[in-house]
Amino acid sequence: MKLITRNTDYAVRALCFIAQSKKKKVTVEELVRVLEIPGPFLRKILQILNKKKLLKSYKGQNGGFSLTKLQDKILLTDLMKIFQGPLKLNECIFKKQVCPNIKTCKLKKKIDKIEKCVISELKSVSLAYLLKKN
Repeated sequence: MKLITRNTDYAVRALCFIAQSKKKKVTVEELVRVLEIPGPFLRKILQILNKKKLLKSYKGQNGGFSLTKLQDKILLTDLMKIFQGPLKLNECIFKKQVCPNIKTCKLKKKIDKIEKCVISELKSVSLAYLLKKN
């Protein structure tokens, strides 16, 4: 099980770079060069972030992207929801159907408790946290 997918990872890396940039806007070409992420793949991720209003895009020769929110308001859990859907450690699916023991299963209760802890910890991770120097 992957907790963070490649799309989420690339989004985090791009947002961190844009947040650290001294420029008002960062070009796709600069992001591709510095982050070494394939251009078409990164463009798709940036378009999604623009559509979700985490980035503002500027078109034209002097185009690029800038953040629309403060670094502490962009949470890892938000990015995970955008690129991965809701965080679920266990969906209790057995042979493509909901498990018949879902209401009495001790394992499900334990996993649900672990899931709440994981989500709580992940909600504390913002861009600002990731960019903070020790």
